[in-house]
Amino acid sequence: MIRHYAGRLPILGVCLGHQAIGQVFGATIVRAARVMHGKTSPVTHTGTGVFSGLNNPLTVTRYHSLVIDPPTLPDCFEVTAWSETQEIMGIRHREWDLEGVQFHPESILSEQGHQLLANFLNR
Repeated sequence: MIRHYAGRLPILGVCLGHQAIGQVFGATIVRAARVMHGKTSPVTHTGTGVFSGLNNPLTVTRYHSLVIDPPTLPDCFEVTAWSETQEIMGIRHREWDLEGVQFHPESILSEQGHQLLANFLNR
């Protein structure tokens, strides 16, 4: 689905969807240094795309044990957010309306999560 609709329809991948976007475009998915199930942590971001107008750093809720391996992310993507341990927490395609976040903006523990989603929906 990602391969078919990328560049045709806006896509926001959340957690596994973020990883799937990376993998479809050739990135490798690896085990995270630390399992993060139901934990909050600060994420630093570029202030672009879905992160426009959000606090920086932003406290988000994480539920994952896998991440995109940074050196394998294709050049058609920019990293838009990262954790304190430099794990990729957000990606954005350089030409298409295609973004991913490793964390869960829909979680009540994610600061400004609804605003992040609104940034995507209201473009």
